[in-house]
Amino acid sequence: MKSYLLDTHTLIWWIDDSKKLSNKARQILSDPNNTCFFSLISSWEMSIKTSIGKLKLSIPVRDYVTYHLPLNNFKQLELTLNHVTRVENLVWHHRDPFDRLLIAQAIENKLSIVSADKAFDLYEIERIW
Repeated sequence: MKSYLLDTHTLIWWIDDSKKLSNKARQILSDPNNTCFFSLISSWEMSIKTSIGKLKLSIPVRDYVTYHLPLNNFKQLELTLNHVTRVENLVWHHRDPFDRLLIAQAIENKLSIVSADKAFDLYEIERIW
């Protein structure tokens, strides 16, 4: 059994059954022996992107997340002071504030991150795709 942190697009592509989702990601997300976390940070990112028209969902973000996480046996990862303050020591390989917080959470919680974003490879985390 292993624990993973899902990048925002990973959850969306999983739910949409998108061809963009890699086979390895599909294996991880579908394996009931794995623990998959979805960060509160990603919910915030989805809310911002929905509000500016960059993301279209058929239902509000709150409903989307609260419906799909338990349905898929995914857990919500809360944001803590340790996560936020870990960001201050991250090298600036990545400028996206949401991704920087996901990286901090992955480091603090010793989670591999499931993401297509190769910029994560520049940090001391395992990226799976």
